[in-house]
Amino acid sequence: MTFEELGVRDDLLRGIAEMGFENPMPVQEKVIPVLLNGDHDLVALAQTGTGKTAAFGLPLLQRIDSDNRSPQALVLAPTRELCLQIAGDLADFSKYMPEVVVLPVYGGSSIESQIRALRSGVQIIVATPGRLIDLINRGVVHLGGVHTVVLDEADEMLNMGFVDSIVDILTHVPEDRTMLMFSATMPAEVAKISKRFMKNPEEIVIGTRNTGAENVRHIYYMVNARDKYLALKRIADDTPNIYAIIFCRTRRDTQEIADQLIADGYNADALHGDLSQQQRDMVMKKFRDRVLPLLVATDVAARGLDVDDLTHVINYGLPDDTAVYTHRSGRTGRAGKTGVSIAIIHSREKGKLREIEKMIGKKFERKEVPTPQHIIEKQLYNLADRLERVSVNEEEIAGYLPGVMRKLSWLSTEDLLKRVLSLEFNRLLDYYKDAPKIDFIDEKPKKEKGGKAPKERTDKEKDRRTAEKGMERIYINLGKSDGFYAGNLIDMLNKNISGQRVDVGRIDLLPGYSLFDVRKKDASKVVSALKGLDFFGKRVFSEIADQERDYSHLSSKKAKADRDDRRGKPYPKKKR
Repeated sequence: MTFEELGVRDDLLRGIAEMGFENPMPVQEKVIPVLLNGDHDLVALAQTGTGKTAAFGLPLLQRIDSDNRSPQALVLAPTRELCLQIAGDLADFSKYMPEVVVLPVYGGSSIESQIRALRSGVQIIVATPGRLIDLINRGVVHLGGVHTVVLDEADEMLNMGFVDSIVDILTHVPEDRTMLMFSATMPAEVAKISKRFMKNPEEIVIGTRNTGAENVRHIYYMVNARDKYLALKRIADDTPNIYAIIFCRTRRDTQEIADQLIADGYNADALHGDLSQQQRDMVMKKFRDRVLPLLVATDVAARGLDVDDLTHVINYGLPDDTAVYTHRSGRTGRAGKTGVSIAIIHSREKGKLREIEKMIGKKFERKEVPTPQHIIEKQLYNLADRLERVSVNEEEIAGYLPGVMRKLSWLSTEDLLKRVLSLEFNRLLDYYKDAPKIDFIDEKPKKEKGGKAPKERTDKEKDRRTAEKGMERIYINLGKSDGFYAGNLIDMLNKNISGQRVDVGRIDLLPGYSLFDVRKKDASKVVSALKGLDFFGKRVFSEIADQERDYSHLSSKKAKADRDDRRGKPYPKKKR
């Protein structure tokens, strides 16, 4: 099947041929004939990167009356970046249609220049909802002649709260217009918009509803929560030519992870809502130009970031909404390429992972976090590969070679090679010296005869007083009988410790008390922050756990009495 066989006009065929379009992608094969052969409303479900812009853009351009300089088609997009991307593609498609004008309309740019362009005449408007409503209210945009409305990334647009804006905009276009909706997933809100504003829409599904892209491999690594960042660095180090977006749940996490990566020598930066438009544009340009191979981003900030050749998407934190995972993973494996979507999880996130598996219809592969030995081997082979492929300017370097060769003449070929490789090898070896295996071991211990677990493992489980390497064990007088759980502890620390977030390691919750690990440098700060707080009427006491002291035999009352003796005064009695 060719674009010509689909019915695409000659002037458009010339434009897309120069862009390298040879054969239509599945979404284009299905959508283009439908739109060219009638005024059908249409809902197309397809992942990002499957060729949706050409699928609606080519028929849309073919229907434009170039002699009419008023708006005839409207494309709505959720973000400035996607708006610019679509407008740029439509302009490229219509290279040999010089009378057709495509105008991107979005916030964060001069509204006066957009008004001047509108007054000079345009046929296609690609807009973000907010700026378009502003222009409508100013009386600058008139949509009475629009025959086609396209909602691109409809699910993301609704997730971002644009429902009311879309409803408002649709009241300004004719009722007999054709409406096209493109979406990666079909949540209830998208279905409602379809039912309310579309007339018997034809539905086209590429792949399966609400599933991930077919050519994306899904992998997860399970580690202790405190080791997530270490796992992230090892994954990056084990993939020398990585080009990835690292998704975090919050702006704060995004900035912290980016700052840590930069401090550790990685070319990385953050993309989140606290950045100005100028900062955002600068970061995205560096990422698109591959100056930055690692971009740490929130879901909202990354919407509209259109990059075709990502090698990986890394989920540093799994999203609360499982549909969001589909959007994240759909950013790799695009335009017929393969990609990898990685989830770095701790044991309490396994349930969420299973929910995602059900939704995308695929199983995640569990892999072990790359070992230092494997990373060093991968990096050295990559260095050898770069040495093989490097371009040598024979003329320029010829004048310098004799002096260098004299200086190194005492080295054999083998010695010289060893030294070149050691430039990289020594750094890696020093960094990963004595680095432990960080995978979370979640298998239950095998039982011996008589139903008992092996003694060595049992003793280890009982010895809750001992902190892990580099950590300090903290005691707190709250336990399960007080309604105190891990979430309460994290919340208590976040609210009462200012500055950089404290990493919490292993947590042991018992009926009358709890023990947990923090990094040694944070231990005193944590104890001070917790002491004297009120937890639902109970006064909090905390201390650095005494490794010689057996807390396990203390009931809640005995522990309380023991603390009172040491402090010289009892806690106030709990009010009944």
